[in-house]
Amino acid sequence: MQTRQYGFDLNMSTMEMFLCWLCALIEAAGSGQNGRMASGFWTQWPILYEDQWLLIINKPAGVLSHPNEGCAGRKDAPVAFEGGYDAAKRCFSSQTGHLWLLHRLDQDTSGVLLAAKDQETAQACRLLFEKKQVQKDYLTLVFGRPVPPKGCWRDCLEKRQEGGKVRSRVCRHRPPNAELCYEVEKSIPRWQLSLLRVRLLTGRTHQIRVQAAAHRCPVAGDGVYGDFQRNREMKRAFGLKRLFLHAATLGLNHPGTGKKLSVEASLADDLQKCLEEAAKP
Repeated sequence: MQTRQYGFDLNMSTMEMFLCWLCALIEAAGSGQNGRMASGFWTQWPILYEDQWLLIINKPAGVLSHPNEGCAGRKDAPVAFEGGYDAAKRCFSSQTGHLWLLHRLDQDTSGVLLAAKDQETAQACRLLFEKKQVQKDYLTLVFGRPVPPKGCWRDCLEKRQEGGKVRSRVCRHRPPNAELCYEVEKSIPRWQLSLLRVRLLTGRTHQIRVQAAAHRCPVAGDGVYGDFQRNREMKRAFGLKRLFLHAATLGLNHPGTGKKLSVEASLADDLQKCLEEAAKP
C-alpha cells in the first residue's frame, strides 16, 4: 500500500504544521500494521484477540456475521465487520484493506467470531477448518436432559428453503454428515433444564439447534426448531427473549506463529442472568 509522506517545512505556520501532523495521524490509523486496516475501522464490537494476522471479536446476538440479502425483514441488522462484502470470496473490503471471514454464527447466536487480515492467513485457517483442526465449543441451555449426560450425536442433516428462508432437518436412515459431542455442565431439575457444553465436529446449518431438537432436548428460546410453549414460559419467568446459544471458545494452531491459540467469550449478560434466575431455589 502506498502511503503519502507528510513532511514539515521550517517556513510553515503553526497551523499548517498541525494540519500535516493530523493528516499523517489519520492515515496511519486507517492503514494499520503492514498495510492492513486497523481493527477500530473494521468492527464496533468487543475485540477478544488481535495481532497482525487475526482479528477475533465477541459477536452480540442480533448481529449478522455478514450481510445476508436472503434474510427477509432483517436486511438492516448490524453486521460483525465493516465494509463491502464479497460472498464468493467471503471477504470484507474497503479502500484501505480486506478482511476474510473464516466461519459464521447465526444472527441470534453470540460469541467468538474469527477473521483473517490477509489472504494467506485466511487460506491457512480454512485448511484447518477443513481438516477439523479448529475446536469450537458452545454453551446452550436445553429443555430436558440428554441420555447419557455425556456423549455424541451423529445425524444426517438436510438443508432446504422454506418461504425464502434456510432451514435444516434430520433425515432418518441416511449416513450421518453432522456430528457433535456434548456434556451436561449444569442441571436445573426444577425447570427441567440442562446447560450443555457442545463441541462441533462438523459445521452444518443450524446444526446444534436441529440435532438438539431431534434428540428431544430443544434449545431454550429457539423460535424455529424449539418448544414454543416452553419458550413463552422462559420469557415470562426469566426474561429470555432469544436463542440460548453462545459460541464460548475457539482454539487452533496459530497460522502465523504455530503456537496454540485459545480464545474465550464470557456468557452474554442476558443469558447469564437467565441462567442465574432459573437456578434459584
